[in-house]
Amino acid sequence: MARPLYITSGEPAGIGPDICLSLAERLDQRPLVVLVDQDLMRQRAQQLGIEVELIEYHGQPNSCEKGQLYIEHVALHVPVIAGELNFQNAAYVIEQLRRSAEYAMTGKSVGVATAPVQKSVINDAGIAFSGHTEFYQEFAGVARVVMMLATKTLRVALATTHLPLRAVADAITAERLHQVIDILVHDLKTKFKIAQPRILVCGLNPHAGEDGYLGREEIEVINPVLECYRHNGVNMSLCLPADTLFTPEHLKDADAVLAMYHDQGLPVLKSQGFGEAINITLGLPFIRTSVDHGTALSLAGTGLAKSSSLQVAVDLALDLARQ
Repeated sequence: MARPLYITSGEPAGIGPDICLSLAERLDQRPLVVLVDQDLMRQRAQQLGIEVELIEYHGQPNSCEKGQLYIEHVALHVPVIAGELNFQNAAYVIEQLRRSAEYAMTGKSVGVATAPVQKSVINDAGIAFSGHTEFYQEFAGVARVVMMLATKTLRVALATTHLPLRAVADAITAERLHQVIDILVHDLKTKFKIAQPRILVCGLNPHAGEDGYLGREEIEVINPVLECYRHNGVNMSLCLPADTLFTPEHLKDADAVLAMYHDQGLPVLKSQGFGEAINITLGLPFIRTSVDHGTALSLAGTGLAKSSSLQVAVDLALDLARQ
C-alpha cells in the first residue's frame, strides 16, 4: 500500500485552499491528502467555479481520479471570509501542522508539502510561531534543521533563517556552521543523490570582509570551519563575496549555495524562479517541501492565484519519497 503525502492548506483566508484545489487535476502513484476544513473547501471551490469531488481519506491505497481530491477534515473555529485574517483560526492552522508532523513521524505518511501560513495572525492569537521550519524542527526534536530553497537551476541553503538582521552576526557561530554544513552535505548526498556535492559559500560582510577591513567574521569564524571540510575532502569554497558569487560563471558548476542569512540568498533565487521555486527543510527525519510564496490575501477566492509552486513542491516530495 502506498503511503500518502499530506498537504497542509495553510491560512484559510489566503490562497492555500485555492491552490490545493488544483491538486484535483493530478494523477499520482500515491494518495495526496489535503488537511482542510471540508466546508471551507466546498465554499472556495464554489467561489472559484471549480467542480471537484471531495473524498474523506480513510487510508485508501490508491490515488484519486482526476476531478477528485482526498481531504482530511480539520475543523475551523470560526467561518472564513477570503482575504480577511481572523486570529480565532490560528489554532486551526497549527492543528494542520501538528497532524502532518505526527503522521510523518509515525510513518503514516511519506511526508508533507505545505501551503503558506500567516505568521503574524498566529502570533496575534498568543501562539509563539516563527515559521513552518522551526515548528517541524521542534516537533521532530532535532537540534538543527536547514532551510533550502530551490529552482530547476539553483539551490540556496541558509545558515540562519528568521532572525532580525542585527542578530545574524552573533548567530553565526562555528557550532551552528558545523551543524548546518553537516546537514546540507548529508541531505545533498542522501536525498538528492549527489555523490560529491559542490557548494559555494557566501561571506557575511560586503566583499566577504575585504581581508578584515569590512568585518572579521569570515577570518575568525566562517573560513576556519570551511577549511575543516575542505581538508576532509568536501568540495566547498571559502567565503566568496555574495554580489559576485551569484553570477552564471560561478554558479554553473555549483550544486548548492550556502548563504549566511535569509535576504542574502533568497532574493536572487526568487528573482530567477518565483512561483516555481520551492522550500525544502533539510535535517528532518521526514520529507517536507513548501511553496516559495506567502498567503496572497488579496488573491484569495479570485481565481488569480497560481498553483505552480505547490505543484512543484508536491512533485519534489513525491520524487524524494521514491528515492
